[in-house]
Formats: sequence, structure tokens, C-alpha cells
Amino acid sequence: DVSEDDDPILGNSNAPVAIIEFSDYQCPFCKSFFDDTLPLIKENYVETGKVKIIYRDFPLSFHPQAQKAAEAAECVHELGGNEAYWKMHDALFENQANLSEENFKLCAKDLGYNIDSCLDSGKKENEIQKDFEDGTKAGVEGTPAFFINGKLLSGAQPYSSFEKAIEEELT
Repeated sequence: DVSEDDDPILGNSNAPVAIIEFSDYQCPFCKSFFDDTLPLIKENYVETGKVKIIYRDFPLSFHPQAQKAAEAAECVHELGGNEAYWKMHDALFENQANLSEENFKLCAKDLGYNIDSCLDSGKKENEIQKDFEDGTKAGVEGTPAFFINGKLLSGAQPYSSFEKAIEEELT
């Protein structure tokens, strides 16, 4: 049983299918999902109101920039809401090769937000830790991991796997 918690939602909050994604901004498999699969899910399901995506953080300990990247996105979320969060989310994945605290702050500034004090203070550490603990309790062992209306789909699966799971939930 996985909750949406208070995490950012992409799409119609009343969509019949919820995909809760546990992810890590430094994970190459998460980037593959972002590059190859997410655009198709957005186009075919999110933009049509059938699916909402909830992003929850699962920074892996061997990715040294993942925790602070997640905190940076949460700082932007606090300042600018869901839309700003998803712009930061996209920017972090688009710039995965250049993750650093300095670049997180610059990226946020490019979006119109000053996250310096939020990021420096560690204010969002507990939010990220809660996501990680919730994911662990739900059975997440690596990233990316998805719960489609509560059913686990693990790994950077091809679009066809998501399409099948989503269609099953819609019927």
C-alpha cells in the first residue's frame, strides 16, 4: 500500500490511474525512463486525463548527488508549486551529467527561484527521507520503481509494459 503523500502530481489529480514513481535524479535507468518512456505516457495518458504521476524520491546511497538534487526539487516545489516542481524535475534529468549543488541553485534561478537558503539548510532532508522510508516499506529495492494503482512495476520498463498495466487498470 503506497500513498501519494504530499508529493507533486503531474496531470489531473482525479485521474483514474495513479502511477507513483520512486526515483533518483542520478540514476541512469531513471534517466532512460525520463527520456524514452515518460514522454509517451504523458502524451497518451497524462494529457488525456487518464493518468496522474506522483514523483517520490528514492536517492540511492551510491549516487552522491541524488539526495541534494531531490532536496533542490523540493525547495522549488515549496516556492513555486507543482508546475515549478515538474520544470525542475525535467531540468535535473536533462542535466544529469552535471549534477552539483552549484548547478541545482543555478537551475532553480533559471526557473525564477532562489533556493540557496532552503538547500543549504537541509530543510527538505526529512521530506526526502520519508519518501525513501515509504518506498522501502512498500518493497522498493532499486530505481526506478513504479506503483500503478498499487501494483509494482520495477525497473526502466519499456513503454509497452506501462501501456499494458495502464490499460488493465482502465478496463
